[in-house]
Amino acid sequence: MTTDWLLAHLDDPGVAIADCRFSLMEPDLGRRQYHQSHIPGAVYFDLNADLSGPVQRHGGRHPLPHPDALAQTLAAAGITRGETWVIAYDDSRLGFASRFWWLLRYLGHDRVAVLDGGFAHWQAAGHPVTVATAPSPPRQAGQFVPALRPEMVVDIETVKQRKDQAGVVLVDSREGDRYRGEREPIDPIAGHIPGAVNYPWQGVTDDRGRVLSVEAQRQRWQNLSKTKTNADTDTDTNEIDEVEEIIVYCGSGVTACVNLLSLEMAGRGNQSKLYAGSWSDWCSYLVDEF
Repeated sequence: MTTDWLLAHLDDPGVAIADCRFSLMEPDLGRRQYHQSHIPGAVYFDLNADLSGPVQRHGGRHPLPHPDALAQTLAAAGITRGETWVIAYDDSRLGFASRFWWLLRYLGHDRVAVLDGGFAHWQAAGHPVTVATAPSPPRQAGQFVPALRPEMVVDIETVKQRKDQAGVVLVDSREGDRYRGEREPIDPIAGHIPGAVNYPWQGVTDDRGRVLSVEAQRQRWQNLSKTKTNADTDTDTNEIDEVEEIIVYCGSGVTACVNLLSLEMAGRGNQSKLYAGSWSDWCSYLVDEF
């Protein structure tokens, strides 16, 4: 969604705005930024408190939130499933806004988009900001009854069973050095799931956080349908005539959603699924082996 469109609809009661700014290394930063300045009418959604569930021994660092809990939060923000247009933004090249986008679709709400360029682009365009912590004008509570789409998500057992099957591609969305195991700043073990190919999530946008064109998104994924690369030998060994399923993961199921947004733009959304636990879930079982 463009900043000009959102500016023209700031006072539209059928539009809600979600501020999703966050920092994995400094979890309170996004909330502080929201209180310092945000788009008028925006409601803050915290990755840890709102867009994730309680962390367990397994399941990853950012498990999916309970659908009913998130639905209550969305309704309190004035969002009605199937009716309200919701625009999500961050300042991290869609890294957290895309998680919000994916979650709403998982809960059965398709009228959701991410703000192209995020908060930085909004500010650069000279559009208004505010420090008001409550939406202005005040929003009425919405009605949000989840209609889950379980086909959009997979767990570790499904990944194990399907990742090496013909027609299935496993995509690692992290930076190349984390994928290769050269660096791991968060999780206890470095590396990647055997057989995964690497498509870093930052490739969906330019260095200013602007989303690349639909054609660029299509080109980004076009080779995925030709061969499945054996990631551990750097050779193309498994010929694939047609990709039937694309399982996407990252560190904890957050930035993988940027790649899922890209796949949706490329017309491959129906093939794509999120491994919600991602590498943090996968390697938690490896830790148990030691």
